[in-house]
Parts: sequence; structure tokens; C-alpha cells
Amino acid sequence: MNPKPTVLIVEDEKNTRDGLDRALRRNYQILLADNGERALTMLNETTIHVILSDLRLPGMDGLALVRRALAHSSQPLCILLTAYGSIETAVEAMKTGAYDFLTKPVNLDQLDLVLQRALRSRQLEADNQDLRKQLNTKFGLESIIGKTPVMEEMFTLIQQVAPSRATVLIQGESGTGKELVAHAIHGLSPRAQGPFIAVHCAALPQTLLESELFGHEKGAFTGAVERRRGRFELAEGGTLFLDEISEIDPTLQVKLLRVLEERKFERVGGQETLEADIRLLTATNRDLAQRAQEGKFRQDLFFRLNVVTLTIPPLRDRADDIPLLVQAFLKELARENNKPIEDITPEAMSMLMAHPWPGNVRELRNVMERMVVLSRGNKLTGRDLPPGIRAVVPGPIKAGLNPASSLEEANRQMIISALNAQKGNRTRAARQLGISRRTLHRKLHEFGLMTSKAPPASRELATENSAKQ
Repeated sequence: MNPKPTVLIVEDEKNTRDGLDRALRRNYQILLADNGERALTMLNETTIHVILSDLRLPGMDGLALVRRALAHSSQPLCILLTAYGSIETAVEAMKTGAYDFLTKPVNLDQLDLVLQRALRSRQLEADNQDLRKQLNTKFGLESIIGKTPVMEEMFTLIQQVAPSRATVLIQGESGTGKELVAHAIHGLSPRAQGPFIAVHCAALPQTLLESELFGHEKGAFTGAVERRRGRFELAEGGTLFLDEISEIDPTLQVKLLRVLEERKFERVGGQETLEADIRLLTATNRDLAQRAQEGKFRQDLFFRLNVVTLTIPPLRDRADDIPLLVQAFLKELARENNKPIEDITPEAMSMLMAHPWPGNVRELRNVMERMVVLSRGNKLTGRDLPPGIRAVVPGPIKAGLNPASSLEEANRQMIISALNAQKGNRTRAARQLGISRRTLHRKLHEFGLMTSKAPPASRELATENSAKQ
């Protein structure tokens, strides 16, 4: 691969074309064309970074060439040259999309500067796009995996609320990914270039939490040997995320309410009033509305925090997302641990889908990491599952699984076995499978098991037995 940028010179006058070639070949890989049609053919055949074209060409002129080149997937930079320079022509060239416009005879030093500036601009643009992609991958929606309707709903809400200044209360069980959602809101917001500061309120003693949030002055309390900035100051211009907000004590709730109402605060032991230019996101694994009704959380603060509520569903209510999560974790963890694991058997996947996952996505990732680290083959199997997960899969389900089946067929067999074990009771079967009743209902439709009034499991097995006789 040639490290030099490629410049295509399009010029019908041979002496000018050759002169530009000699002047530029030291720093650039040069290609030559004497008309626009030939230039477009070359654009389709190789990567071209800059097109340096005469405005007046036989057939297709330079402006038409620029339009066609910018419509190409590679979108090369275009610089036009002409002996017939005028303000009108220059404006038209820029409107067409040309990067710059130079008049003949060409000042070679100026041309070199224009080329360098154009390529630096393109590189900066590419770097910014890569950075935005990395930020979005790390903190955007790509990092939250799910395709079930409830997750699609959540994605839509995140995209709606992210550009606003609204305070968001994120609710969900432990391990569902509340901080990941907070990162996504920040990463998709106008404050994305500012800091994202997280505070886990339950992890700090209440005596230290106030100082952690608002900072303190030297001598404010025993051990305060110097001034310290708090998280509100550190999050200036960005987002402050308070996890487990339900755990802060009433005194601190009052101070937090004042910050939300006035956007002002003082450090512990200080007199100076500081401005709080932050966007506040909070999270809890408790029912904050109920705690407010019970008097365990200030109602006025709850109303301030509850501008928009975003609830993350537990993993057991979106079991259809488990295969997506498993494959994503498998790929990530195999790479991190340098293990040549490429897939997981349908049997193992079915057992993972049958588990209720009280620890949610965090628990699933930990289980996947254990499986990857301890696996000795290039495919994860049921034997790689922790004993606790293998143990919760009921005997009738295990017996009904055919290791050679596809994932879809394995799921079908599991549902039939669970319904048989529960005598057709869908609520108990869903609980046994570790999925919601709604998910079970949808699966019954997908597998064609709801076509008559007979219990779907019994009907299906009777059909299979008849076929064997």
C-alpha cells in the first residue's frame, strides 16, 4: 500500500499535465487523465484522494466532473484550475462542492499549500467520524443490546430524551444496565463532549456523600487538609449520574432539591455560592414513587427527579434477547481471553434461556466469562454451564432436548415439555421457563401451537407420537 496520498490530475493540455506531474510526484502518488470520462473510469478503479482538474475540458467540463466525483462513494477532494478565473466561476465551483479554486498559471507553492490543507482537513474529518463512532459504540445505543419490542421502546425513549435538558430517572433491577443507559443518554446529548461523572450513592457513607457531591473547604471537618472539588463541579458542562438515589438521607435530599431548583450550591464549610451547569441523571432499583408515598423519600424531590422516567426491563421479561447478548459476550470475552471459541450449542443456549437470571445482564455476562475461561473446546456446550444453572433446568425439559436440534427447535421442545409438566398452565410454564407469560404467548403463536383449544403441548406430542406409529 502506497503511503502517499493519490492525486488525479485531469488536464487536456499535455505540457501543463506533465508539468504538474513533475512538480507533485515527490509528495504524492500521481495519476493522469486528459478528459473527465477517463477520470471517472479511474475513480472507479482505484482510491483517489484528490482530483486536480482543469475547468475547461473536452466533453465533460470540470464542474460536471466535480458533481460526478462527489456523487461517488469515495467522495474525493476536488480542486479546480482555470485560466478564465472570475468571481462568478469561483462561486459556482464552491457551490458545486469543490474544495478550492485556483487560476492559471498555477503558483506551485500555493498549490502545494492548498493540497496539504485539503488533506489535513479530510484527515481531521475522518478522525472526528472515528471518534464519534467510538463514542457511540461505547456510550451510544450500540452498547445496549436488544431487539424485543420493550427494548425498541426504550431505545426510542432514549433518543427522544437525550437531546433535551430534562432530568431523567432510570429505574430497573440490579444488573439491568442503568449506568449503561445513562452513558447512552449522555453520549447522544449536546453535552457529549463534556464529562460524565458517576456517583454510586449506596457505596459511600452518608457522612462523606455530601462532601463527595459538593466538595469541601480546607478545615471544614477533621481530615479536610485541603480544598476539594465535588462531583457537581467536576461535572461542569457535562452530566452527573447519581446511582441508587433512593439511598441518600433526608438532609442531603434537601440540599439536592435546592441545587435542582436554583442550580446553585456551596462547598461544605464554604461561603462561596457556585453555579451548577450540569445535566442530572439518577437511577434506582427501588420503586421511588412508593418510597415517596411512604415518607421515605421527599415527594418534592421525587417530582423534580421524575421529569422523565425510563424503566429498564429485567432480563427474564426479554428472554428473546438472551441469544443476542450471549453471542455478543462470547465474541468479546473470547477475544479478551485469547480463546478460540466460535459458537455455543443449541442445548447450552436453551439452558441459558431457561434460567430466570435474577442478576440480569450482569449475571449473564459473568456466567459467559466463566464458561469462556473454563471451556476446553471451540464451542460452548451444556457441560460448560455452572452447575447452578444446569440444576434449574427441569428434568422433563432436559430430557426433551435434542442436542442436534436447531436453536428454534430446541426452544420449541422446551416450551412443549414445560407445558406438559405444568398440565397446560401457561402462567406456571412461563415461570418454570424463566420467561414472561407474554413472551410464552408470543412463542406459542410463532411455533404454531395455538391452533385449537386442546393444550398445545399435549396436542403437539400426540401428533409427533402418531407420526412415529
